Amino acid sequence: MDSSRNSIAGTTVDGHSKEDTYIKKEPTRGELGHRMAEDEVQAPTGPRKFQHGFWDTEVAHLRKMYFNILGMTVVLLIVAMWLFFSLYWGSLGETAQHVPNLKGYVINRDGSVGDGLLGQAIVAAFEANSRGEGVPEKQHLTWTVVDSSYLASNEDVAHAVVEEEVWAAVVVNSDATSILTSARSSGNSSYDPRTAITFYYNQGRNEIAANSFIVPYTNTLLQSTLSAFNAKTNAQYFTSLANGAEKTRQEAAVAISQAPQTVSQPFGYQAVNLRPYTKTASQAVLLVGQIYIIILGFIITMTHDFARGTISPFLRFTSYARMRVLVPLVIYIPLSFSYAMVNLPFKITFDAKYSYAGGFFLFWVFVYLGMAALGLATEAMITLLTPRFIAYFLIALIISNVSVASVPIVLQPSFYRYGYGFPVFNLSQAVRTIIFNTKDRLGLNAGVLLAWVVLSMITVPLFTWLMRRKDEQAEKQKNAEQRVVV
Repeated sequence: MDSSRNSIAGTTVDGHSKEDTYIKKEPTRGELGHRMAEDEVQAPTGPRKFQHGFWDTEVAHLRKMYFNILGMTVVLLIVAMWLFFSLYWGSLGETAQHVPNLKGYVINRDGSVGDGLLGQAIVAAFEANSRGEGVPEKQHLTWTVVDSSYLASNEDVAHAVVEEEVWAAVVVNSDATSILTSARSSGNSSYDPRTAITFYYNQGRNEIAANSFIVPYTNTLLQSTLSAFNAKTNAQYFTSLANGAEKTRQEAAVAISQAPQTVSQPFGYQAVNLRPYTKTASQAVLLVGQIYIIILGFIITMTHDFARGTISPFLRFTSYARMRVLVPLVIYIPLSFSYAMVNLPFKITFDAKYSYAGGFFLFWVFVYLGMAALGLATEAMITLLTPRFIAYFLIALIISNVSVASVPIVLQPSFYRYGYGFPVFNLSQAVRTIIFNTKDRLGLNAGVLLAWVVLSMITVPLFTWLMRRKDEQAEKQKNAEQRVVV
């Protein structure tokens, strides 16, 4: 090829121009016509920029490509919709069928056996309720009657509820029946019917479970039981007065006038919310805000994918792998701190368990761990899926995490128990501990989040190595082909 080439300037043989043999001629009319014909044949016949309508035949192949891309996207979205939207719908669709999974205690301190009529009535009613008697199917909690010696004081009962031993507890307080009898006979105007029974629950553990099931179901059961028992005990009381002496009736009338509540409502109850859901803004950090954390991590993943493309081809694998892991972890620091700071004007109760400053900085640490766990997951998967398909993984990541964080897992089918090992569930539990002072599982929650971070710190370099190996092989093949051509 190098020994003989035609040149516009002349004929080159062995690299030397024979200019003395070159005779410059003007092209004849025939030659010009022939060249024009060749130019017309060789002129591009494809689409020209900015010159066509959508349905022009010149862009038919491009239009086909356009529709193929849109069609494939629609198909993939429909598949993703059925796979992942169904996962979320399923997490909420049968919660009412699993209410018996919510456990509660009944403690009877109402005197000795035979004397505490109120305690006996409450125990019988709650045992019947646990068997589903008198209520629609599965619309009841499961109540266990606990000996009063197991939880010797009401403080112990409250502690058991806060520590999530049970979801609720109903205590018939000490000598409730005899206290009413004494108040009736003495006309004790300070008698408070609500002191007879105490109902403990923990709204901060999960406000949906508390507001939708625990409180309404327990209130309904207590009200119906007490209504029937109050009517019965009043009937027995007035019957005994009618059969008694006139003096007894007169004394009773005086006592009733002094303490009318002893007959208008002999027994009542008091509901004690041990961990109130104090701020509606808390919903932002417990669920919706965690979706934002995933989105923030995803934005960093996409930006990092674009940015590293400018330098990654020139880096050794070890340097490139370190960059892919460490750079996002550094970027998450200011992002997570800013996310934590956004909550300050809205008076989130960071001082529920610790000092306000301590609670805030602990909240920031967990937000950082959550962002690292979720963000690095997308950083790993974009290596395999590429930016073209990573959005489908984002859908899966959001829905699989959110599905187990809104309602208690015990109210969901057993399949959703995977949530105990997922980032958003553990981040949500940690946040509840910090802002509501619920049961402390911070060590376990941090361990799960760190496990996800470590997993991604392994998969990011591994997937990078696989893709780099493929790219290096392609580059070697390209170079080899170029050498052959040359």
